[in-house]
Amino acid sequence: MTTARVRRTGTPGRPGYDLDSLLAVAVKVFNEKGYDGTSMEALAKKLGITKSSIYHHVSGKSELLELALARALNALFAVTTESAATQGRYIERLEYVVRRSVEVLVAELPYVTLLLRVRGNTQVERRALARRREFDAFVSDLVIAAADEGDLKTGIDPALTSRLVFGMVNSLIEWYRPRSGESVSNLADAVVALAFDGLRRTP
Repeated sequence: MTTARVRRTGTPGRPGYDLDSLLAVAVKVFNEKGYDGTSMEALAKKLGITKSSIYHHVSGKSELLELALARALNALFAVTTESAATQGRYIERLEYVVRRSVEVLVAELPYVTLLLRVRGNTQVERRALARRREFDAFVSDLVIAAADEGDLKTGIDPALTSRLVFGMVNSLIEWYRPRSGESVSNLADAVVALAFDGLRRTP
């Protein structure tokens, strides 16, 4: 798997507005208005700063998008390198990746939302979609291996299974809104139970 190398052209450390804060606001606006519908003027107005202040950190709107998508993708790919995703029976690895993907989605909700909405209209988006396909391939390989080990019900199509399970995970961006005191673990438990109670082969 490849790791995205994000080109950084701005100068970090601008007093009064750091890059993380700038990025958080930009992602919020991208999700509300769409990337194509967001201008640098609109971002500056939302931030309450001048466009030149934004350019102090980044080269433009495209770099903000690249940084945001890389944040979501890097968080997802980090899951694939964790020990529970690389050791043990494949059904257990798959369950772990699904659970952790829910946790990543919740932790990085605006960034993952943006990732799941890109359509490949720009070079930055096309690179992000290519990395998403790498992640999807990793998951599909886990499903195939779990079937080969005899842990999935017979007759289940691995590729379809992968799409359906992560279709359920990704649908969270459409309705999930964090609430005080709400347990992310309970949400992950519910997703895993719905998916794997139907997938596991019973003795």
